[in-house]
Amino acid sequence: MKSFALALLASFAVVGASQAQQSPPPQSIPQGGETVFVQAGRLLADPASGVVLRDKTLVITGGRVTEIRDGFVGQGNVVDLRQAFVLPGLIDSHVHLTSQQNPNARLMGVTESDADRAILGAQYARRTLMAGFTTVADLGGSNNAVFALRDGIAGGQIPGPRVIASGSSVSIHGGHGDANGYSEEILHILSGESICSGPEDCMRAVRTQVRAGADVIKITATGGVLSNTAAGLAQQFTDAELAAIVEVGHRMGRRVTAHAHGVDGINAFLRAGGDSIEHGTYLDNESIRLFRDNDAYLVPTLLAGDFVARVASSPGNFFTPAQTAKALEAGPKMLDMAARAHAGGVRIAFGTDSGVSAHGDNAQEFALLVRAGMTPLEAVQSATVVAAEHLGLANEAGRIAVGMPADIVAVDGDPLADVTVLEDVDFVMRGGVVHRND
Repeated sequence: MKSFALALLASFAVVGASQAQQSPPPQSIPQGGETVFVQAGRLLADPASGVVLRDKTLVITGGRVTEIRDGFVGQGNVVDLRQAFVLPGLIDSHVHLTSQQNPNARLMGVTESDADRAILGAQYARRTLMAGFTTVADLGGSNNAVFALRDGIAGGQIPGPRVIASGSSVSIHGGHGDANGYSEEILHILSGESICSGPEDCMRAVRTQVRAGADVIKITATGGVLSNTAAGLAQQFTDAELAAIVEVGHRMGRRVTAHAHGVDGINAFLRAGGDSIEHGTYLDNESIRLFRDNDAYLVPTLLAGDFVARVASSPGNFFTPAQTAKALEAGPKMLDMAARAHAGGVRIAFGTDSGVSAHGDNAQEFALLVRAGMTPLEAVQSATVVAAEHLGLANEAGRIAVGMPADIVAVDGDPLADVTVLEDVDFVMRGGVVHRND
């Protein structure tokens, strides 16, 4: 039996290679007077309703849906999905497109340039798109690489999902998000402008990220599993720093989300008016009340928790001792956390933290959400209408409706009966361009 590490490394190569072999080059849909007709045997146009329509034709012009007709109609530019289950393009609310965990990750952190990371990001963005995710939020990475990737996709130069990007995380000196575990000389080079201490300095860091091009502000309210420091998983920013960050972020028109494991950091950030929590491992009943009272979202990233626990407990573990201890502590607790949050009525948006796990495996999160108590429909909603609301994209993503971009995926089988069929997407259209049609 192959070791976990060998299987992991093989998966990094196989995911991209198999998709490249199976997927034709992107096919531009006519952008002028011509129209394309997508014939859908089963259609979940609005996941909020849960209603599956039968035998419909989506009429698409200029990259947007212009009509939804009864029956199978159209001639010329016809996409035959009459035997498929069609639904909106999926949304992953937490990825890191310009990196991916592997045994050489720490070395790559000091040998790769921003240009290298952008090139890797283009590869990972394509894998993500081929897996059916037409929108993502990239939460933490080099400003230059992430923003260039986002803009290249938006401009049509690079195939990939629509990207909402935070760029570098706002973090405290020495905390999760800062450089840790390198020599003193390297630390000063790697520590960037988004690292801060004190309310005033943290306000500066937020403004600097907005100036650099951030769509959303992402902070690290607590320690993190993969920072190479034995600093725990509890709150790291002070309450005053958190309040200053949220205030200035909102003043500058940005939503503010927080990486947070420890309950003290979760609750302090929610009390400060934060919009969402990434991970949420140690949330408690007070957290659940604060989520509901503040209309905040939880992005539980169960796939990341599952992944780090498996790596840390495997013979091929490539984490450092500090990372291993935190992975074994936090990873196994995340499924129960999501179950308690869901039972407590917290709004859950789909997010994987991909870049921890392999890009292209994003849909494995669905099965974990169902294990945490969600129905398959609720899991699909978390990656469509709920995630779209969470990211402020309700009029651009998450549904198939007249006037909205033609972001469409299709699978064999019925994801409302077996959500794991979403791990094998057969058709991907993003903004009226066909990227996959197996």
